[in-house]
Amino acid sequence: MTGFGDEEPVIRALTERFPGRIEDAAAFARDNRVLLIQSDNVPIDVTLGALPFEQRATERATPFEIGPDEALRTCSAEDLIVLKAFAGRDRDWADIEGVALRQAGALDEALIWEELLPLLHVKGDEESADRLRRLLAT
Repeated sequence: MTGFGDEEPVIRALTERFPGRIEDAAAFARDNRVLLIQSDNVPIDVTLGALPFEQRATERATPFEIGPDEALRTCSAEDLIVLKAFAGRDRDWADIEGVALRQAGALDEALIWEELLPLLHVKGDEESADRLRRLLAT
């Protein structure tokens, strides 16, 4: 959680340790609030959180070991679906389908809708909610 205005120290610290996956990853992060970095062969998307949903997602995050004595906190499957549905790119929908298949029967769909619907409302995006309903029903 960087909040708004405190992103730079986080961007600097991470780009000093991990290479960017795109040219000028720091500028992309400032513009899009997502830092695209690489750890060995693992691509990592670091969201520069500031919204109440992002705070709650951070509180629900759990550690994922990326190396000896190294772990990153990663979001829940439900929060990943919310993030991906909100972004709504073709690749995001493919990722959502994969998460839904791997987590079949274990997803807290009420949590997904509780978090996602207000975000989509602000965005004015009814289509993504319909698309996710169809995907989760399969």
